[in-house]
Amino acid sequence: MDNWLSKLERRFGRYAIPNLMYYIIILYAVGFVLNLVNRGFYYQFLCLDAAAILHGQIWRVFTFIIQPPSDNLIFIIFMLHLYYMIGQQLERAWGAFRFNLYFFSGMLFHVIAALLVYAVTGLSLPMSVWYLNMSLFFAFAALYPEVQFLLFMVFPIKVKYLAILDGIYFIYPVIQAFLPAYGGGLMGNYYKANAVEAVISILNFLIFFLGSRNMQPYTPAQIKRKREFKQKIRRAQRPVQMHANGARHMCAVCKRTELDDPNLEFRYCSKCNGNYEYCQDHLFTHTHVK
Repeated sequence: MDNWLSKLERRFGRYAIPNLMYYIIILYAVGFVLNLVNRGFYYQFLCLDAAAILHGQIWRVFTFIIQPPSDNLIFIIFMLHLYYMIGQQLERAWGAFRFNLYFFSGMLFHVIAALLVYAVTGLSLPMSVWYLNMSLFFAFAALYPEVQFLLFMVFPIKVKYLAILDGIYFIYPVIQAFLPAYGGGLMGNYYKANAVEAVISILNFLIFFLGSRNMQPYTPAQIKRKREFKQKIRRAQRPVQMHANGARHMCAVCKRTELDDPNLEFRYCSKCNGNYEYCQDHLFTHTHVK
C-alpha cells in the first residue's frame, strides 16, 4: 500500500492543500459562530443527512465538516489548539499530500457509511467528524509515542499512554450502541451514529497507517536526516563564483577570502535574498539582505 500511496503522491501531490489543518480550524470557528447565531441552521441545512443528500442537497457531503467540536468557548479554544498542533506535526511527518489524503478519505468514509446505513435501515444518522479528529491523535501517538503532554496542565504523561485512553474512548460508543437502554428514539440514533463514526475513523487509521508497509521514512529522525540531506544538496548545487583575485570564497562583509586566511570557514546565509557568503566571524552578526 505504501508504494500505491507513493505513486498517488507523485501523480497528484501538487494538488495537495498545504497547512490543511489551519483551514479546517477556520471552518470549525465558522461553525461555532453559526451555532451561536442560529443553532438549528446547521442541522437543518448543513449536516450529513443521507436522505437530504439523495434528494439533491449534495452540498451536505462537504458542509458537515464545519460542525465544531464543542459549544463551550473555553473548551473549543483548547480543542482547536490541540487539533492544529497535531495536524501540523502530522503534515510535517507525512507531507501535505498524505495528510490531505488521510483527512479527506476519513470524510469520504463518513459519507459512504451514512448512505449505506440509510439504504439498509432507512435511518439518517446525524454523523460528525468528531471521531475522525480524535483518530488524528492515534496517528500522532504512533509517530511520537514518547512525547509528553501535561494532563490537566499539571501531570506529565506520555502520548502512548493517552492513546490507550483514546482507544477506550473509541470502544465505548460501539458497546453503548448495543445496550438496550440506549437503543430507542432520537437519542438511540445519536448513539448509533457515534458507534459508526468511531468504527469508520479507526478503520481509516488502520487502512492508512498500519496498512503502509514502511512508515519509517516518516519518523522524526528520518525527516531531520532528509531535511539536512536536501540542504547539503542545495549548497552543493550553488554555482562556484571565482573572484577577481582567484579566490573561491569571499565574505560579503569584510571581503576576506581563503587566500587571506586558509583557516577561515565560509557559509551561505539562507535568510539573505541572493547568494551571499559570509566568513565565520560575520555569519551570525551580519544584516540580512532582503
